[in-house]
Amino acid sequence: MVSKQHEKDLIDGLHQQLKPLFDSSEESIYIYLDDIHKVCNKKFASLLKYNSPEEWAKVKGSFPTAFVDSKSQHTLVSAYQDAMEKMTGSAIDVVWKAKSGEKINTRVILVPITYQQHTFALHFISRS
Repeated sequence: MVSKQHEKDLIDGLHQQLKPLFDSSEESIYIYLDDIHKVCNKKFASLLKYNSPEEWAKVKGSFPTAFVDSKSQHTLVSAYQDAMEKMTGSAIDVVWKAKSGEKINTRVILVPITYQQHTFALHFISRS
């Protein structure tokens, strides 16, 4: 079993490696390992009306319940499972729930990536 500290070190290390991408991409980006270990760029935090990536990352509970409109949850979870189990990418429409309660329509490109023998889901999000 992987320790919580190891998972934190993994997400932090991958984030550092991809920092130039996070800082310069014109798209919103996040990486997801699990409900606790996730990281996003400023554009994604702003898209969902959070003050910072750190505020967004501190949100507790189930990721789909916290951030995704109920009608899009199955679509996002299925794409994530395909990325993790089949190593396939996808492009899907997702409606997000902003901190303010607003619904935000987007197009998500989700791809599996590996870092230190662990698989993560890298997401690129653009408004639709």
